[in-house]
Amino acid sequence: MSRRSTLARSAVALLGAGALAACGADPPPELVSVPARQADTELRDRIDGAPGPVVAGEPVNVALLRRFYARHGFEPVWATRPAQARSLVNAVLRAGDQGLDAGLFHAALLRRRATLSPVDHELILSDAFLSYADALARGAVPAERRGDDQVLTPGPIDVAAALDDAAGSADPAAAIEALAPATPTYRALRQALRRYRSGAPAGDSATTQRLRTIAVNLERERWLPRPLPADRVWVNVADERLTLYRAGQPAFSTRVVVGQDVEPEQSPEFRATIDAIFYNPPWVVPVDIVRAEILPKISQDPDYLTRNRMVLLANGEVEQLPGPEAGLGLIMFDMPNRFDVYLHDTPDKSIFKLGNRRISHGCIRVQDPVGLAALLMRQPVEAIRQGIAMGSTTRHELPTPTPVFVVYQTAFVDTHGRLQFRPDFYDRDAEVWQKLQRVPQGPRSVAQADNRPTQSGLP
Repeated sequence: MSRRSTLARSAVALLGAGALAACGADPPPELVSVPARQADTELRDRIDGAPGPVVAGEPVNVALLRRFYARHGFEPVWATRPAQARSLVNAVLRAGDQGLDAGLFHAALLRRRATLSPVDHELILSDAFLSYADALARGAVPAERRGDDQVLTPGPIDVAAALDDAAGSADPAAAIEALAPATPTYRALRQALRRYRSGAPAGDSATTQRLRTIAVNLERERWLPRPLPADRVWVNVADERLTLYRAGQPAFSTRVVVGQDVEPEQSPEFRATIDAIFYNPPWVVPVDIVRAEILPKISQDPDYLTRNRMVLLANGEVEQLPGPEAGLGLIMFDMPNRFDVYLHDTPDKSIFKLGNRRISHGCIRVQDPVGLAALLMRQPVEAIRQGIAMGSTTRHELPTPTPVFVVYQTAFVDTHGRLQFRPDFYDRDAEVWQKLQRVPQGPRSVAQADNRPTQSGLP
Protein backbone atom coordinates (compact mmCIF):
# COMPACT_ATOMS: atom_id res chain seq x y z
CA MET A 1 0.00 0.00 0.00
CA SER A 2 1.34 3.48 -0.88
CA ARG A 3 2.29 5.99 1.82
CA ARG A 4 -0.33 8.35 0.42
CA SER A 5 -3.20 5.87 0.83
CA THR A 6 -2.01 5.02 4.35
CA LEU A 7 -2.04 8.71 5.26
CA ALA A 8 -5.53 9.07 3.81
CA ARG A 9 -6.78 6.24 6.00
CA SER A 10 -5.10 7.76 9.04
CA ALA A 11 -6.70 11.12 8.33
CA VAL A 12 -10.13 9.54 8.16
CA ALA A 13 -9.57 7.67 11.41
CA LEU A 14 -8.29 10.75 13.28
CA LEU A 15 -10.38 13.59 11.86
CA GLY A 16 -13.60 11.84 10.91
CA ALA A 17 -15.90 12.51 8.00
CA GLY A 18 -17.06 15.89 9.30
CA ALA A 19 -13.55 17.32 9.47
CA LEU A 20 -12.70 16.21 5.97
CA ALA A 21 -15.97 17.54 4.63
CA ALA A 22 -15.24 20.89 6.27
CA CYS A 23 -11.92 20.96 4.41
CA GLY A 24 -13.73 20.52 1.13
CA ALA A 25 -12.92 16.80 0.74
CA ASP A 26 -15.49 14.22 -0.37
CA PRO A 27 -14.17 10.85 0.84
CA PRO A 28 -15.71 7.60 -0.40
CA PRO A 29 -18.13 6.18 2.21
CA GLU A 30 -16.01 3.05 2.64
CA LEU A 31 -13.06 5.13 3.85
CA VAL A 32 -15.22 7.09 6.25
CA SER A 33 -16.90 4.16 7.89
CA VAL A 34 -14.04 1.67 8.26
CA PRO A 35 -10.71 2.85 9.68
CA ALA A 36 -7.71 0.82 8.54
CA ARG A 37 -7.09 -1.15 11.71
CA GLN A 38 -10.75 -1.98 12.21
CA ALA A 39 -11.00 -3.14 8.58
CA ASP A 40 -7.83 -5.19 8.99
CA THR A 41 -9.28 -7.07 11.94
CA GLU A 42 -12.73 -7.47 10.47
CA LEU A 43 -11.49 -8.68 7.07
CA ARG A 44 -9.25 -11.27 8.69
CA ASP A 45 -12.05 -12.44 10.99
CA ARG A 46 -14.58 -12.66 8.18
CA ILE A 47 -12.23 -14.66 5.94
CA ASP A 48 -11.01 -17.02 8.64
CA GLY A 49 -13.92 -17.20 11.01
CA ALA A 50 -17.35 -18.79 11.44
CA PRO A 51 -20.00 -19.44 10.31
CA GLY A 52 -18.50 -20.32 6.93
CA PRO A 53 -17.50 -19.10 3.48
CA VAL A 54 -20.55 -16.89 2.93
CA VAL A 55 -20.71 -13.13 2.36
CA ALA A 56 -24.00 -11.25 1.95
CA GLY A 57 -25.73 -14.59 1.62
CA GLU A 58 -23.55 -15.91 -1.21
CA PRO A 59 -20.70 -18.45 -1.10
CA VAL A 60 -17.17 -17.17 -1.65
CA ASN A 61 -13.80 -18.77 -2.31
CA VAL A 62 -12.08 -18.44 1.07
CA ALA A 63 -8.76 -19.83 -0.17
CA LEU A 64 -8.48 -17.24 -2.94
CA LEU A 65 -9.59 -14.43 -0.66
CA ARG A 66 -7.07 -15.40 2.01
CA ARG A 67 -4.27 -15.55 -0.56
CA PHE A 68 -5.21 -12.18 -2.02
CA TYR A 69 -5.57 -10.31 1.28
CA ALA A 70 -2.41 -11.85 2.72
CA ARG A 71 -0.62 -9.90 -0.01
CA HIS A 72 -2.22 -6.72 1.39
CA GLY A 73 -1.88 -7.29 5.12
CA PHE A 74 -5.63 -7.99 5.31
CA GLU A 75 -6.40 -4.32 4.69
CA PRO A 76 -9.10 -3.10 2.26
CA VAL A 77 -8.01 -2.78 -1.35
CA TRP A 78 -10.82 -1.31 -3.43
CA ALA A 79 -11.79 1.70 -1.31
CA THR A 80 -8.70 3.52 -2.56
CA ARG A 81 -8.99 2.15 -6.10
CA PRO A 82 -12.47 3.19 -7.28
CA ALA A 83 -11.54 3.47 -10.97
CA GLN A 84 -9.91 0.05 -11.01
CA ALA A 85 -12.85 -1.48 -9.16
CA ARG A 86 -15.30 0.07 -11.62
CA SER A 87 -13.35 -1.31 -14.58
CA LEU A 88 -13.25 -4.79 -13.08
CA VAL A 89 -16.93 -4.74 -12.10
CA ASN A 90 -17.86 -3.93 -15.68
CA ALA A 91 -15.60 -6.74 -16.92
CA VAL A 92 -17.37 -9.23 -14.65
CA LEU A 93 -20.78 -8.03 -15.81
CA ARG A 94 -19.62 -8.68 -19.39
CA ALA A 95 -18.90 -12.33 -18.56
CA GLY A 96 -21.59 -13.36 -21.03
CA ASP A 97 -19.25 -12.25 -23.83
CA GLN A 98 -16.99 -15.14 -22.76
CA GLY A 99 -19.90 -17.59 -22.65
CA LEU A 100 -20.01 -17.38 -18.85
CA ASP A 101 -22.94 -16.71 -16.54
CA ALA A 102 -22.20 -13.45 -14.70
CA GLY A 103 -24.31 -14.85 -11.85
CA LEU A 104 -21.37 -17.12 -11.02
CA PHE A 105 -19.50 -13.98 -9.98
CA HIS A 106 -22.09 -12.20 -7.77
CA ALA A 107 -23.62 -10.17 -10.62
CA ALA A 108 -26.78 -9.38 -8.64
CA LEU A 109 -24.81 -8.14 -5.63
CA LEU A 110 -22.47 -6.13 -7.83
CA ARG A 111 -25.42 -4.26 -9.31
CA ARG A 112 -26.59 -3.23 -5.84
CA ARG A 113 -23.21 -3.13 -4.14
CA ALA A 114 -23.85 0.37 -2.77
CA THR A 115 -26.32 -1.21 -0.34
CA LEU A 116 -23.73 -3.58 1.15
CA SER A 117 -21.84 -2.98 4.37
CA PRO A 118 -18.25 -1.78 3.79
CA VAL A 119 -16.68 -5.14 4.61
CA ASP A 120 -19.22 -7.13 2.59
CA HIS A 121 -18.68 -4.70 -0.26
CA GLU A 122 -14.93 -5.21 -0.12
CA LEU A 123 -15.12 -9.00 0.02
CA ILE A 124 -17.77 -9.35 -2.69
CA LEU A 125 -15.73 -7.21 -5.07
CA SER A 126 -12.59 -9.24 -4.44
CA ASP A 127 -14.34 -12.60 -4.68
CA ALA A 128 -16.05 -11.58 -7.92
CA PHE A 129 -12.79 -10.44 -9.48
CA LEU A 130 -10.79 -13.45 -8.26
CA SER A 131 -13.44 -15.98 -9.29
CA TYR A 132 -13.83 -14.43 -12.73
CA ALA A 133 -10.06 -14.36 -13.25
CA ASP A 134 -9.87 -18.00 -12.15
CA ALA A 135 -12.68 -18.97 -14.55
CA LEU A 136 -10.92 -17.30 -17.48
CA ALA A 137 -7.54 -18.77 -16.53
CA ARG A 138 -8.51 -22.41 -16.01
CA GLY A 139 -12.25 -22.70 -16.60
CA ALA A 140 -15.36 -22.17 -14.54
CA VAL A 141 -15.55 -25.97 -14.36
CA PRO A 142 -11.95 -26.90 -13.45
CA ALA A 143 -10.69 -30.47 -13.46
CA GLU A 144 -11.71 -31.13 -9.85
CA ARG A 145 -15.36 -30.48 -10.77
CA ARG A 146 -15.39 -32.72 -13.85
CA GLY A 147 -15.64 -36.44 -14.45
CA ASP A 148 -12.62 -38.71 -14.10
CA ASP A 149 -12.37 -39.00 -17.89
CA GLN A 150 -12.09 -35.22 -18.44
CA VAL A 151 -8.75 -34.18 -17.00
CA LEU A 152 -7.38 -31.54 -19.37
CA THR A 153 -6.11 -28.52 -17.47
CA PRO A 154 -3.82 -25.53 -18.15
CA GLY A 155 -0.73 -24.81 -16.15
CA PRO A 156 -1.00 -23.33 -12.64
CA ILE A 157 -1.57 -19.59 -12.27
CA ASP A 158 -1.50 -17.36 -9.21
CA VAL A 159 -4.86 -15.64 -9.58
CA ALA A 160 -4.25 -13.37 -6.58
CA ALA A 161 -1.06 -12.07 -8.19
CA ALA A 162 -2.84 -11.72 -11.53
CA LEU A 163 -5.54 -9.57 -9.92
CA ASP A 164 -2.89 -7.39 -8.28
CA ASP A 165 -1.18 -6.96 -11.63
CA ALA A 166 -4.49 -6.08 -13.27
CA ALA A 167 -5.35 -3.53 -10.58
CA GLY A 168 -2.01 -1.85 -11.16
CA SER A 169 -2.35 -1.74 -14.94
CA ALA A 170 -3.70 1.03 -17.15
CA ASP A 171 -6.67 -1.16 -18.17
CA PRO A 172 -7.59 -3.61 -15.39
CA ALA A 173 -10.48 -5.16 -17.34
CA ALA A 174 -8.29 -5.91 -20.34
CA ALA A 175 -5.61 -7.41 -18.10
CA ILE A 176 -8.09 -9.82 -16.51
CA GLU A 177 -9.70 -10.72 -19.85
CA ALA A 178 -6.23 -11.50 -21.23
CA LEU A 179 -6.24 -14.59 -18.97
CA ALA A 180 -8.66 -16.20 -21.44
CA PRO A 181 -7.30 -18.29 -24.35
CA ALA A 182 -6.18 -16.60 -27.55
CA THR A 183 -6.61 -19.62 -29.84
CA PRO A 184 -8.30 -19.30 -33.25
CA THR A 185 -11.15 -21.48 -31.98
CA TYR A 186 -11.73 -19.29 -28.91
CA ARG A 187 -11.78 -16.13 -31.03
CA ALA A 188 -14.13 -17.66 -33.60
CA LEU A 189 -16.49 -18.98 -30.92
CA ARG A 190 -16.70 -15.55 -29.28
CA GLN A 191 -17.49 -13.99 -32.64
CA ALA A 192 -20.15 -16.62 -33.27
CA LEU A 193 -21.58 -16.00 -29.80
CA ARG A 194 -21.98 -12.29 -30.54
CA ARG A 195 -23.50 -13.06 -33.94
CA TYR A 196 -26.04 -15.54 -32.58
CA ARG A 197 -26.97 -13.32 -29.63
CA SER A 198 -27.53 -10.24 -31.77
CA GLY A 199 -29.58 -12.08 -34.39
CA ALA A 200 -31.47 -14.56 -32.23
CA PRO A 201 -35.25 -14.28 -32.74
CA ALA A 202 -37.35 -14.66 -29.62
CA GLY A 203 -38.35 -18.24 -28.92
CA ASP A 204 -35.95 -19.77 -31.46
CA SER A 205 -35.06 -23.04 -29.71
CA ALA A 206 -32.42 -23.99 -32.27
CA THR A 207 -30.54 -20.71 -31.62
CA THR A 208 -30.76 -21.28 -27.84
CA GLN A 209 -29.14 -24.77 -28.36
CA ARG A 210 -26.39 -23.39 -30.65
CA LEU A 211 -25.57 -20.75 -28.05
CA ARG A 212 -25.19 -23.45 -25.42
CA THR A 213 -22.87 -25.43 -27.67
CA ILE A 214 -20.72 -22.34 -28.20
CA ALA A 215 -20.59 -21.54 -24.47
CA VAL A 216 -19.63 -25.12 -23.57
CA ASN A 217 -16.82 -25.20 -26.11
CA LEU A 218 -15.50 -21.83 -25.01
CA GLU A 219 -15.22 -23.48 -21.59
CA ARG A 220 -13.35 -26.45 -23.05
CA GLU A 221 -10.86 -24.05 -24.63
CA ARG A 222 -10.18 -22.65 -21.16
CA TRP A 223 -9.11 -26.12 -20.02
CA LEU A 224 -6.13 -26.03 -22.41
CA PRO A 225 -2.53 -24.84 -21.78
CA ARG A 226 -1.49 -21.27 -22.57
CA PRO A 227 -0.04 -21.29 -25.10
CA LEU A 228 -0.63 -24.59 -26.83
CA PRO A 229 2.57 -26.40 -27.90
CA ALA A 230 3.43 -25.36 -31.44
CA ASP A 231 4.16 -29.00 -32.35
CA ARG A 232 1.37 -31.32 -31.21
CA VAL A 233 -0.90 -34.19 -32.16
CA TRP A 234 -4.53 -33.18 -31.83
CA VAL A 235 -7.31 -35.77 -31.69
CA ASN A 236 -10.82 -34.35 -31.66
CA VAL A 237 -13.00 -37.27 -30.64
CA ALA A 238 -16.19 -35.42 -31.59
CA ASP A 239 -14.80 -34.87 -35.11
CA GLU A 240 -13.31 -38.40 -35.31
CA ARG A 241 -10.15 -36.90 -36.79
CA LEU A 242 -6.45 -36.49 -35.92
CA THR A 243 -4.34 -33.50 -36.92
CA LEU A 244 -0.58 -33.02 -36.53
CA TYR A 245 0.51 -29.42 -36.01
CA ARG A 246 3.99 -28.16 -36.82
CA ALA A 247 4.97 -24.65 -35.75
CA GLY A 248 1.31 -24.04 -34.95
CA GLN A 249 0.11 -24.95 -38.43
CA PRO A 250 -1.70 -28.14 -39.55
CA ALA A 251 0.76 -30.40 -41.37
CA PHE A 252 -1.13 -33.72 -41.54
CA SER A 253 -4.68 -34.95 -40.95
CA THR A 254 -6.33 -38.34 -40.98
CA ARG A 255 -9.51 -40.08 -39.88
CA VAL A 256 -9.63 -41.99 -36.63
CA VAL A 257 -11.87 -44.49 -34.88
CA VAL A 258 -12.78 -43.53 -31.31
CA GLY A 259 -14.57 -44.99 -28.28
CA GLN A 260 -18.17 -46.10 -28.34
CA ASP A 261 -21.03 -43.86 -27.19
CA VAL A 262 -21.67 -45.79 -23.98
CA GLU A 263 -19.60 -45.61 -20.82
CA PRO A 264 -17.04 -46.88 -19.99
CA GLU A 265 -16.07 -47.30 -23.66
CA GLN A 266 -15.90 -43.57 -24.42
CA SER A 267 -12.56 -41.99 -25.24
CA PRO A 268 -11.41 -39.72 -22.37
CA GLU A 269 -10.17 -36.12 -22.63
CA PHE A 270 -6.53 -35.89 -21.60
CA ARG A 271 -2.98 -34.91 -22.51
CA ALA A 272 -0.03 -37.27 -22.92
CA THR A 273 3.32 -37.38 -24.71
CA ILE A 274 4.31 -39.68 -27.57
CA ASP A 275 7.78 -40.89 -26.62
CA ALA A 276 8.29 -43.69 -29.10
CA ILE A 277 6.68 -45.91 -31.73
CA PHE A 278 6.37 -49.70 -31.62
CA TYR A 279 6.64 -51.60 -34.87
CA ASN A 280 4.74 -54.91 -34.90
CA PRO A 281 3.33 -54.57 -31.39
CA PRO A 282 1.63 -57.47 -29.59
CA TRP A 283 -1.81 -56.77 -28.18
CA VAL A 284 -2.44 -57.53 -24.53
CA VAL A 285 -6.22 -57.72 -24.16
CA PRO A 286 -7.41 -56.42 -20.76
CA VAL A 287 -9.28 -58.77 -18.46
CA ASP A 288 -12.61 -56.95 -18.81
CA ILE A 289 -12.54 -57.30 -22.62
CA VAL A 290 -11.43 -60.92 -22.30
CA ARG A 291 -14.43 -61.69 -20.10
CA ALA A 292 -16.92 -59.76 -22.22
CA GLU A 293 -15.74 -60.76 -25.70
CA ILE A 294 -12.99 -63.40 -25.82
CA LEU A 295 -14.26 -66.03 -23.37
CA PRO A 296 -17.73 -66.27 -24.99
CA LYS A 297 -16.04 -66.84 -28.36
CA ILE A 298 -13.76 -69.52 -26.88
CA SER A 299 -16.79 -71.32 -25.44
CA GLN A 300 -18.33 -71.47 -28.91
CA ASP A 301 -15.08 -72.13 -30.81
CA PRO A 302 -12.31 -74.06 -29.00
CA ASP A 303 -9.82 -73.15 -31.76
CA TYR A 304 -10.48 -69.40 -31.49
CA LEU A 305 -7.25 -68.61 -29.63
CA THR A 306 -5.06 -70.65 -31.99
CA ARG A 307 -6.60 -69.21 -35.16
CA ASN A 308 -6.14 -65.67 -33.87
CA ARG A 309 -2.58 -66.27 -32.61
CA MET A 310 -3.65 -65.61 -29.03
CA VAL A 311 -2.39 -66.92 -25.71
CA LEU A 312 -4.40 -66.95 -22.47
CA LEU A 313 -2.20 -65.56 -19.68
CA ALA A 314 -2.23 -66.65 -16.05
CA ASN A 315 -3.59 -63.29 -14.87
CA GLY A 316 -6.66 -63.61 -17.06
CA GLU A 317 -5.41 -61.37 -19.87
CA VAL A 318 -4.96 -62.56 -23.43
CA GLU A 319 -1.93 -61.71 -25.55
CA GLN A 320 -2.25 -61.62 -29.30
CA LEU A 321 1.09 -62.16 -31.05
CA PRO A 322 2.26 -59.42 -33.43
CA GLY A 323 1.46 -59.55 -37.10
CA PRO A 324 -0.61 -57.85 -39.80
CA GLU A 325 -3.85 -59.24 -38.32
CA ALA A 326 -3.09 -58.29 -34.71
CA GLY A 327 -5.54 -55.99 -33.00
CA LEU A 328 -3.05 -53.09 -32.83
CA GLY A 329 -2.04 -53.52 -36.46
CA LEU A 330 1.57 -52.80 -37.38
CA ILE A 331 2.20 -49.60 -35.40
CA MET A 332 1.43 -48.38 -31.89
CA PHE A 333 2.32 -44.91 -30.63
CA ASP A 334 3.74 -45.15 -27.10
CA MET A 335 2.09 -42.42 -24.99
CA PRO A 336 1.88 -43.55 -21.34
CA ASN A 337 -1.23 -42.26 -19.58
CA ARG A 338 -3.53 -43.20 -16.71
CA PHE A 339 -6.28 -44.37 -19.07
CA ASP A 340 -4.15 -46.84 -21.08
CA VAL A 341 -5.52 -45.20 -24.22
CA TYR A 342 -3.18 -45.24 -27.23
CA LEU A 343 -3.03 -44.32 -30.90
CA HIS A 344 -2.50 -47.38 -33.08
CA ASP A 345 -3.00 -49.08 -36.42
CA THR A 346 -5.74 -51.63 -37.18
CA PRO A 347 -5.95 -54.55 -39.63
CA ASP A 348 -9.51 -53.56 -40.59
CA LYS A 349 -9.14 -50.58 -42.90
CA SER A 350 -12.78 -50.65 -44.01
CA ILE A 351 -13.96 -49.10 -40.74
CA PHE A 352 -12.56 -45.70 -41.74
CA LYS A 353 -15.22 -45.47 -44.45
CA LEU A 354 -17.96 -45.55 -41.83
CA GLY A 355 -19.90 -42.41 -41.03
CA ASN A 356 -20.03 -43.49 -37.40
CA ARG A 357 -16.51 -44.48 -36.35
CA ARG A 358 -17.27 -44.73 -32.62
CA ILE A 359 -16.61 -48.45 -32.26
CA SER A 360 -13.47 -48.87 -30.12
CA HIS A 361 -13.06 -49.53 -26.41
CA GLY A 362 -11.60 -46.05 -25.97
CA CYS A 363 -8.32 -46.26 -27.89
CA ILE A 364 -7.76 -44.29 -31.09
CA ARG A 365 -7.30 -46.25 -34.33
CA VAL A 366 -5.49 -44.19 -36.97
CA GLN A 367 -6.28 -44.49 -40.68
CA ASP A 368 -2.76 -43.51 -41.83
CA PRO A 369 -0.43 -44.49 -38.99
CA VAL A 370 2.59 -44.88 -41.28
CA GLY A 371 2.27 -41.29 -42.52
CA LEU A 372 1.96 -40.03 -38.94
CA ALA A 373 4.92 -42.15 -37.82
CA ALA A 374 7.10 -40.83 -40.65
CA LEU A 375 6.41 -37.23 -39.64
CA LEU A 376 6.98 -37.87 -35.94
CA MET A 377 10.17 -39.85 -36.60
CA ARG A 378 11.24 -37.30 -39.25
CA GLN A 379 11.96 -40.13 -41.66
CA PRO A 380 10.68 -41.04 -45.14
CA VAL A 381 7.59 -43.23 -45.26
CA GLU A 382 9.66 -45.95 -46.91
CA ALA A 383 12.02 -46.09 -43.93
CA ILE A 384 9.05 -46.74 -41.66
CA ARG A 385 7.76 -49.49 -43.94
CA GLN A 386 11.19 -51.14 -44.02
CA GLY A 387 11.33 -51.15 -40.23
CA ILE A 388 7.93 -52.80 -40.05
CA ALA A 389 8.91 -55.36 -42.68
CA MET A 390 11.63 -56.71 -40.38
CA GLY A 391 8.78 -58.49 -38.57
CA SER A 392 10.06 -58.27 -35.02
CA THR A 393 8.62 -56.09 -32.27
CA THR A 394 10.87 -53.05 -31.94
CA ARG A 395 10.60 -49.72 -30.13
CA HIS A 396 11.86 -46.53 -31.78
CA GLU A 397 12.19 -43.34 -29.77
CA LEU A 398 11.07 -40.10 -31.37
CA PRO A 399 13.79 -37.50 -32.04
CA THR A 400 11.63 -35.10 -30.04
CA PRO A 401 8.79 -36.31 -27.79
CA THR A 402 5.53 -34.82 -29.04
CA PRO A 403 2.53 -33.85 -26.88
CA VAL A 404 -0.81 -35.35 -27.85
CA PHE A 405 -4.19 -33.92 -26.86
CA VAL A 406 -7.33 -36.02 -26.94
CA VAL A 407 -10.18 -33.51 -26.80
CA TYR A 408 -13.95 -33.48 -27.24
CA GLN A 409 -14.89 -30.34 -29.15
CA THR A 410 -18.41 -30.16 -30.55
CA ALA A 411 -17.64 -26.67 -31.91
CA PHE A 412 -14.19 -25.82 -33.28
CA VAL A 413 -12.24 -24.16 -36.08
CA ASP A 414 -11.07 -26.63 -38.72
CA THR A 415 -7.75 -26.60 -40.57
CA HIS A 416 -9.20 -24.15 -43.13
CA GLY A 417 -10.22 -21.66 -40.45
CA ARG A 418 -13.94 -22.45 -40.67
CA LEU A 419 -16.15 -22.84 -37.61
CA GLN A 420 -17.58 -26.36 -37.45
CA PHE A 421 -20.20 -28.03 -35.24
CA ARG A 422 -20.49 -31.73 -34.43
CA PRO A 423 -23.15 -33.79 -32.60
CA ASP A 424 -22.69 -34.33 -28.88
CA PHE A 425 -22.79 -38.13 -29.14
CA TYR A 426 -21.23 -38.64 -25.70
CA ASP A 427 -23.86 -36.32 -24.18
CA ARG A 428 -21.21 -34.31 -22.33
CA ASP A 429 -22.28 -30.82 -23.37
CA ALA A 430 -25.38 -30.78 -21.18
CA GLU A 431 -23.40 -31.65 -18.06
CA VAL A 432 -20.83 -28.91 -18.69
CA TRP A 433 -23.60 -26.41 -19.49
CA GLN A 434 -25.35 -27.05 -16.19
CA LYS A 435 -22.11 -26.50 -14.27
CA LEU A 436 -21.59 -23.22 -16.12
CA GLN A 437 -24.79 -21.85 -14.60
CA ARG A 438 -25.15 -20.39 -11.12
CA VAL A 439 -28.18 -22.63 -10.63
CA PRO A 440 -29.60 -25.32 -12.95
CA GLN A 441 -31.76 -23.63 -15.54
CA GLY A 442 -34.33 -24.48 -18.16
CA PRO A 443 -34.19 -23.27 -21.76
CA ARG A 444 -32.69 -19.91 -20.81
CA SER A 445 -29.81 -18.95 -23.06
CA VAL A 446 -26.78 -16.75 -22.61
CA ALA A 447 -28.45 -14.41 -25.08
CA GLN A 448 -31.05 -13.58 -22.45
CA ALA A 449 -28.64 -12.73 -19.65
CA ASP A 450 -28.27 -9.08 -18.79
CA ASN A 451 -24.52 -8.59 -18.98
CA ARG A 452 -24.51 -4.86 -19.67
CA PRO A 453 -21.83 -2.91 -17.81
CA THR A 454 -23.14 -0.62 -15.12
CA GLN A 455 -22.24 2.99 -14.48
CA SER A 456 -24.25 3.47 -11.30
CA GLY A 457 -23.46 2.74 -7.67
CA LEU A 458 -19.70 2.96 -8.27
CA PRO A 459 -17.45 2.06 -5.36
